Amino acid sequence: MDNTLHYPERLRSLNIRGIHGIWYVALGVALWGMDPLFRILLLKTLSSSQIVFLEHLLLACYASPLVIKHRTDFIGKLSLAVIGAPLFISWGGSAIATMLFTSAFAHGNANAVLLLQKLQPLFAILLARLLLKEKLPARFFIYIFFAMAGTYLLTFGFAPPSLGLHDLGTLSCLFSILAAVLWGGSTVMGKFLLSKQMDFHFVTALRFLLAIPLLSVILLLNGDPWHLQGSPGELMLMAFNLLFQAFLPGLVSMLLYYKGLNSTKAFLATLAELSFPAVGIIINWSIFGQVLTIGQVAGFLLIWSTLWLMSRMPAGQ
Repeated sequence: MDNTLHYPERLRSLNIRGIHGIWYVALGVALWGMDPLFRILLLKTLSSSQIVFLEHLLLACYASPLVIKHRTDFIGKLSLAVIGAPLFISWGGSAIATMLFTSAFAHGNANAVLLLQKLQPLFAILLARLLLKEKLPARFFIYIFFAMAGTYLLTFGFAPPSLGLHDLGTLSCLFSILAAVLWGGSTVMGKFLLSKQMDFHFVTALRFLLAIPLLSVILLLNGDPWHLQGSPGELMLMAFNLLFQAFLPGLVSMLLYYKGLNSTKAFLATLAELSFPAVGIIINWSIFGQVLTIGQVAGFLLIWSTLWLMSRMPAGQ
C-alpha cells in the first residue's frame, strides 16, 4: 500500500479490504454447497474415493505449474511448521477429516454426530488464539452465539435433537470431534501459511497436489473396481460433469476461500464458513424438492445476518 496515503484514507482502504475478505471466504465456502449437483450423477458410476482421486488429478494440471513457479516462496521460510501446515491441510483437513466424519455416521447416532460437528468454529478460534495470537473483539462472542444458533436451526429446527447422554459417549462422537478439530485446524494452518507472505494461489495448489499421494493409498486400500461403461454420449457427459465438479466447487471455491482468508482473521473466517450448510439447505429445497421448515429458514437468515454484521467490523478487529 502507498505510504503517502493519509491516515483516514488508509483506514478506509483497510476496512474495504476486510469486508471483501469475509465475503470471499463466505462465497468460496458457499460454492461447496453446489457439490451434490455434480456428485450425484458421478456416484452412479464411480465411488467417492475414485471421484475425489480423479478430481485431484485434474486439479494437478493447475497446481503443478503454480508450485514450480512459486517454489521460491519456500526459500528462507522452511521450518517444521511451514512443511507441516500444508500437509495438515491437504491430508488432515481434506482426506482424514472426511473419512472420520463419514465413519461417525456409520457407527453412531446421526444427531449426536451433527451436534458435535458444530464445535468446529470453537476449535478454530482456540487454535487461532494459541498459534496465531489472534485477539478476539469484544462483540465476537455475540457473533459466534448467533452463528452457531443458526447452524443448529439449519440442522435440527426448533425441536431438540433426539439423543441421550449415552449417545455422546460413543466412538462415533469421538470421530466427529476429531473431524471438527481437523477442519478447524485447517483454517488456522491456511492463515498461518498466508501470513508467511505466500501467494494464495500457491497455498491452494499445495492443498490439491499434496493430497494425491494419500488419496492414491486410500484408493488402493479400498480396492473399488472401475466401471467406466456406457455410450459415448454418457461417457462425455460424465467427463464434463467431472470437470465442472473439479473446477467450480473445487478450484474456484478454494481460490476464493484463500483469497478471502489472506485478509481475514482465522476466527472470523471460521464463522464465514457457516455459509456452506446455509447454501446446502437452499439447494436441497430448490433442486431436490426437500421441504424447508420454519426453523431452517430462521437459521438461514440468522447465519447471513451474522455474516453481514461481521463484515461491518473494522479490519483491525
